[in-house]
Amino acid sequence: MMIETTFTSGFDSTTQFESRLQQMINQGSLTLMLSIGYRTGLIRVLGEVDAATSEEIAERAGLQTRHVEDWLAVMTTGGILEYDSLFQTYRLPAEQAAVLLQRGRTHAYATSVQWVSLFGKLEDEVVTCFRAGGPLPSDLFSQLQSQLLEDNSVSIMNGLFKHVLPLVPRLIMQLCEGRDVLELGCGAGHTLIELARTFPASRFVGYDSSSTLIEKASRAVAEEQLENVTFIQRDLSEIHAIDSFDLILALDVLQGQARPTRVLDQVLTALRPGGTFLMQDLARSRNRELNLQHPLAALMYSISSLRSMTISDREQNVDDSRWCQEMALQKLQELGFESIDVHTLPHDLVSDYYVASKPRETAS
Repeated sequence: MMIETTFTSGFDSTTQFESRLQQMINQGSLTLMLSIGYRTGLIRVLGEVDAATSEEIAERAGLQTRHVEDWLAVMTTGGILEYDSLFQTYRLPAEQAAVLLQRGRTHAYATSVQWVSLFGKLEDEVVTCFRAGGPLPSDLFSQLQSQLLEDNSVSIMNGLFKHVLPLVPRLIMQLCEGRDVLELGCGAGHTLIELARTFPASRFVGYDSSSTLIEKASRAVAEEQLENVTFIQRDLSEIHAIDSFDLILALDVLQGQARPTRVLDQVLTALRPGGTFLMQDLARSRNRELNLQHPLAALMYSISSLRSMTISDREQNVDDSRWCQEMALQKLQELGFESIDVHTLPHDLVSDYYVASKPRETAS
């Protein structure tokens, strides 16, 4: 009697891995071209038409037809667009348009795909950090990240007003009445400028360590002649304010700080009693196995790696070196914040949103 043994040969596993690499290369190319589609408005145009030729799409987008033809071919091979060979038209299915254009309660994928482009722009500097240590030029990284946010300002603002601000009960009503607001890591000021337009009775201040971005934000304010918003260059761990603000925002900032605990301590001091701290941070757990199960785990670890390179070994506090959700909650509690809540929101799969309050003064 013969017993047959089945096993996978080294040749088979090598072939499978080679196939996976081919898929990864194709998907990487597709992601980069998808980012270009957002920035040039091609995705928006395709979401507005039923089916159109390459010439019609290029004309509506105000772009060169020959480049648009190549882009459409990439989107078709990636299964994002449907191509009718008879009429030579391209179509973006409605269900895919809803996801790509963040219609409804979907994740802001426009921001996610553009992180890949950001990594590419910093590749030489990242290689140097791997070989010789950091830091990555923080001002360069801040400018590129600010450009990424600017490209997606509409979808980000929609998320801010629809999902983020409503996390704090009555906050929108309070801003309409008039409150003092500070944003840490304001970049080129897109968030605060929109808030200043929307809530003219409130007063807004933005801090950022990048002089280039602060100058850009200040020019934008001057051009719009907004009188209720000011931008100041300042190290975020040196706020130096006492009982001055009703609301402090730190949107996607803390994980890139050398001393996040000190920043939180400064936030508590700067808030008025009963004031609110609203923080967005990368959704990273201390549990590596849990992180690896996230649908965008590779992106999250890439972002975390890139941000950590902006901090030199000399600046990094050992206690804060593995900033994560558990550590953020621990530090908020230890410093004296109260009513601490963590939220995950449908428009942002890679972030956690924290709401915490400064204790009110007790009557003597």
